[in-house]
Amino acid sequence: MQYRKLGALEVSALGLGCMGMSMAYGPADETESIATIHRALELGVNFLDTADMYGFGENEKLVGKAIRNCRQQVILATKFGISGRDFERGALTVNGRPEYVRQACDASLQRLGADYIDLYYQHRVDPNVPIEDTIGAMAELVQQGKVRYLGLSEASVATIRRAHAVHPITALQSEYSLWSRDPEDEILPTLRQLGIGFVPYSPMGRGFLSGKITSPDDFAADDFRRTQPRFQGENFAKNLQLVEQVKAIASQKGVTPGQLALAWLLAQGQDIVPIPGTKRREYLEENVGAVAIELTPAELAQIDQVVPKQAAAGKRYAASLMEAVNR
Repeated sequence: MQYRKLGALEVSALGLGCMGMSMAYGPADETESIATIHRALELGVNFLDTADMYGFGENEKLVGKAIRNCRQQVILATKFGISGRDFERGALTVNGRPEYVRQACDASLQRLGADYIDLYYQHRVDPNVPIEDTIGAMAELVQQGKVRYLGLSEASVATIRRAHAVHPITALQSEYSLWSRDPEDEILPTLRQLGIGFVPYSPMGRGFLSGKITSPDDFAADDFRRTQPRFQGENFAKNLQLVEQVKAIASQKGVTPGQLALAWLLAQGQDIVPIPGTKRREYLEENVGAVAIELTPAELAQIDQVVPKQAAAGKRYAASLMEAVNR
């Protein structure tokens, strides 16, 4: 495993997104999920990502259970601010009030069975609370030793700058992949100017770039993706054609499409740490293999040609959820 810096925080070059172990992507399997976390640690993946709204707190409990005897090996990231039950109905209630920040942190620590959180994100920006107030409350958690570093998720350039002026922001977590390249325009240059790391979530396009999805029928009945624009109707068909081109390049390289997608992201800068999510050891091991893949300038240019910016058909979220990004 290679290691990278998010601000002053050193983590494995690839993290593990744990959300799907408890929600959104079909039935849960606690035994296999815990085994996947343990295997990740064996492979040198020390950066685990969860949030209080994943499974209404159940994901934090799961992660806490998995790392109970190895907390010191783990860089633990969690988030606050979204009402999970609203999210499942396709809407978001976001809370960034200082008193809620304190309550949420204490509740997360209890569920995780931890004394501190390494990286604490505001999951979405609350448009009704000045970011200075929210970050001020988060900074108090750092002073109290409950949190080591602070992060934001899906925040705009203006919000990032305002937040960073109150307390150093270590990382921004937002969607970024071959089919979601918006951060390249303004977000990444701003992060690099300020010395903030970038943590892309859904780095394989919610699994689409793995090449394993060929029909909406591949999803479980309660799979979150069934309700999202890129996985519906004509958008699905167009995006499938996009993936076929990724698969062709991957085949030439002798790697899987998912590995190619992750290797491409890793090649975008040493300050980028993707967190592909999986609940199965098999897929984890495949993902970790991407760290060793080196792409030549010619290969990167070829990928850029077949998957240019704005190549994906459809918005990345349904309209109600898109309202909460880039705030």
